[in-house]
Amino acid sequence: MNLSEYASYDALGLAELVARREVTPRELAGLAARAIQALDGELRSVVETYPDRIEGLDEASLGEGPFRGVPFLMKDVFGHEQGRKIEFGSRLCRGMVGEVDSFLMTQFRASGLNALGRTAAPEYSMAGTTESMMFGNTSSPWKAGCSAGGSSGGAAAAVAAGIVPIAHGSDIGGSIRIPASWCGGVGLKPSRMRVSVGPTVDEGGLGFATNHVQTKTVRDSAAMLDCISNPQLGDPFVIPRPAEPYAALAGRPPKRLRVGIVLNEILGTRVDPEVAGAVQAVGRQLEGMGHEVDLSSADMGGMETLAAIQTIFFFGFKERLDAYGAKTKQRPGPDTLEPAILSLYEWSASLTAGDFMRALSRANMARRTLSRFWGAHDVWLSPTTARVSEPWGQYNLARHDVNAENAASEIWRDPLQFTIPHNLMGTPAISLPLAMHSNGMPIGVQIAAPPAQEHVVLQLGHALEQAMPWKSRLPALHVSRVL
Repeated sequence: MNLSEYASYDALGLAELVARREVTPRELAGLAARAIQALDGELRSVVETYPDRIEGLDEASLGEGPFRGVPFLMKDVFGHEQGRKIEFGSRLCRGMVGEVDSFLMTQFRASGLNALGRTAAPEYSMAGTTESMMFGNTSSPWKAGCSAGGSSGGAAAAVAAGIVPIAHGSDIGGSIRIPASWCGGVGLKPSRMRVSVGPTVDEGGLGFATNHVQTKTVRDSAAMLDCISNPQLGDPFVIPRPAEPYAALAGRPPKRLRVGIVLNEILGTRVDPEVAGAVQAVGRQLEGMGHEVDLSSADMGGMETLAAIQTIFFFGFKERLDAYGAKTKQRPGPDTLEPAILSLYEWSASLTAGDFMRALSRANMARRTLSRFWGAHDVWLSPTTARVSEPWGQYNLARHDVNAENAASEIWRDPLQFTIPHNLMGTPAISLPLAMHSNGMPIGVQIAAPPAQEHVVLQLGHALEQAMPWKSRLPALHVSRVL
């Protein structure tokens, strides 16, 4: 198998070849390593590889799940695997090692995936772009020097470029969907608590954050959700799930649905006309499939709510970073933290319990207002991002003009306008690469459904993948172009 053939398969496709003994997991790991070597000098999506999982792979150690032998990359955020480095894209955490396996890592391993390295993320995953002083800037594979999105930008870029067919992503405000949009991939954010974040955390980001994967196909996303959505002992609560596997449900036509197109400026960011046109074209496609489609709007309380969410995210941030510094024997400061993060660290020290409770109250009220959308609709259809990928430097944490007072408006509002409502509501949402901009960059279209309705977004996603296929579109930085 050559690199071009390797990159033509999705994750389940490669696993099928392994099951038929047409290729071995070690051979696939070697191909992934070659792809990294060929492309990543320009892409900068991978920050570490594990030789013991490549040329030294013990194939008997792999799980027996549906992804057995498939090369996989973990995002550099949270302590996923015992004994492996986890640095959060931060110089403060340089050399820090995971102390326990997360429940997520245990399930990834059981699925059969071969985790052979780590992908880049911005410092503490707090940006809608993957640019860092520690590891450099990750490009969208469609154009060098343009953002891969964030915070799972390394993962999305690696998948879109054909380095691996599937990679870990996490999402607290759009961090799976934004990079899927800017890299031209598939990115599903599951419902709140669909995927356990234990054992050391109850709810990631106080319920805003969740984990899943970046993929090339909807079927990979559905099958992986079956693998990692198993409730774990000690989870704070468990949400309903369908009686049948997501992989089976995803391929079935959905019932007739009420689809609301959301194009209003939820946080005040203007929508690129071509992006709006792409969403409207998808609406017409869904109408042609028999669904009821209308133009709607959404209200989450504007920038005041985003400011409250910032307070929720950063309450206790100082204590968290101080604890990391104690582990690595370094002090938080200008030599170990990027300028925007340092400002937020210092601001965090001033937050009181009263500030936190008022922010929670504001977020709770905003969630109820925003959720009125579901009274009239079964599906939310919107852009994933108001604009396509932009050159580096727009939203990164190294900007000296960004601080705790203006971070929400300067670096979060524009990328997060259409994604963070679903973190607030806890609703499942998927970004699909359904169109291209005239400037040559992919346009992500977002489909969402009420809480616990992942099967609905997967079914619509699968139907649109058949009707508006994207498989033949390959970016400039792709392994098939470096032979």
